[in-house]
Amino acid sequence: MSDKPVIAVLVSGSGSNLQAIIDASERGEIPCRVGLVISNKTDAYGLVRAKKHGIPTEVVSHKDFSGREEFDARLVEILRKSGAELICLAGFMRVLTPVFVRAFPNRIINIHPALLPSFPGTHGPRQALDYGVRFSGCTVHFLDEGVDTGPVIVQGVVPVYCDDTEDTLAARILVQEHRIYPMAIRLFFQGRLRIDGRRVMVDGLPRIPEFFHRNPDA
Repeated sequence: MSDKPVIAVLVSGSGSNLQAIIDASERGEIPCRVGLVISNKTDAYGLVRAKKHGIPTEVVSHKDFSGREEFDARLVEILRKSGAELICLAGFMRVLTPVFVRAFPNRIINIHPALLPSFPGTHGPRQALDYGVRFSGCTVHFLDEGVDTGPVIVQGVVPVYCDDTEDTLAARILVQEHRIYPMAIRLFFQGRLRIDGRRVMVDGLPRIPEFFHRNPDA
């Protein structure tokens, strides 16, 4: 058994971000391993991905509990036993209560397909198209007790084109999700993240050369 720190990943669907995390771990790009995958759905393909890599899985159906707090308490129990040092939400389609969030302060991160604080909640790409923005993207953030309101760790940006559909924009965003989620995990385990109010300070972060983008580039 590897002596790398353990992370747990929570999924509800296909688990493509889970796969990106597993791949990054196996390539040695992040200094941790996925020790547990939990889903609230028995048919989540993320469970299949985990089993292909020999990663233990648990299914905890929210339908088996009388309320959100009871469901979250069960998740907390399982995660504490797993020894996970970081919990990653990767398409976990449940709003988690303070019971969960307060059990792991500053140790839960989430990815969202929009440039928060714009377009929180569901259907980020659709909201971006409906609003008419020229750029969209994705955000990895620490989880707090709101919905997509936690301090931002890293963001990736993509252009929005006039002929985009929700699917084409979501696909372009997903490519960046797979890049920035492992990056956020690496920064966490390198001890380079420090929360200062709403801001996440990254120690030793080089400055990006000044640049200017416009869309359309006409």
